[in-house]
Amino acid sequence: MPIRSMTGFARVSRSTPQGEFTLSLKSVNHKGLDLHLHLPVELDSVEPALRSVLRKRLTRGHVQVMVHLKRNPLSGAAAATINEPMLRAWIESFRAAASLLGLNAEPDLNQALKLPGMMESRAPESSTEDLEAEILSAAAEALAELDVFRMCEGAAIEVEIRERTASISDIVARMEDIRSRALPHFQTRLRDRLAELLAGAAIDPARLAQEVAMLAEKSDISEELLRLKTHALQTEALIAAEGETGKKLDFLLQEMNRETNTILSKTGGIGEMGLALTDLGLAAKAEIDRIREQSLNIE
Repeated sequence: MPIRSMTGFARVSRSTPQGEFTLSLKSVNHKGLDLHLHLPVELDSVEPALRSVLRKRLTRGHVQVMVHLKRNPLSGAAAATINEPMLRAWIESFRAAASLLGLNAEPDLNQALKLPGMMESRAPESSTEDLEAEILSAAAEALAELDVFRMCEGAAIEVEIRERTASISDIVARMEDIRSRALPHFQTRLRDRLAELLAGAAIDPARLAQEVAMLAEKSDISEELLRLKTHALQTEALIAAEGETGKKLDFLLQEMNRETNTILSKTGGIGEMGLALTDLGLAAKAEIDRIREQSLNIE
């Protein structure tokens, strides 16, 4: 399965006997799966089932779920009823306050009925269940639409990552070529330096060989280049594999960045070859950073 972006949008609208509703999904990148559901109060009961549907299809991303509902007044909804416990409590509180303040006042029923929650309107249970089933069905449809969006985004990301990875492999090959020519350079450079210090005195060949070996070991980047090349191949394999790619790729990029930093720390002080290796190392870091920017949006 191709990689998927965490960015996407989908919207599904439906007309039902109970009314019209629109369900929308908006997703952006996030370390884990962060679901935010915004539903009408009368649909609170569908939230657990809706979360379950979403979790089965999504693994990462900050996901906003919006449901807007316009009830059909002819859908068989029950007539509005008074919240009797709330009304009694309000009247008792009103009379207690009037008595406390010594006021000759009676509660105004018209004002009481305007209070939020004083009037209740509940649809028949069967009607609500049918509507919830429609919402879950719409959610599945929206998820399929979102998946297509995210896969298209993911395909573009994959192309760029493959290009960047190929560039890193090319940089490693160029660095390996420079490294293969480095040992004779170390020997010549060290001989010239020793000759300058000793002002023409004889140079012990054994000591020269030892110093060259020590300098070569301190500046040897063969292991780092091998690991960097291996990580580039692993990146290719990872984006072609199924499963959660983003977190694995992030770890792999950290390892690649670490190897590149080590290479840069070893290339100073070896003349023009060192400068060439430094330039290539910086180019590799730039490619790794560009891959990381893209990886942050991979599910």
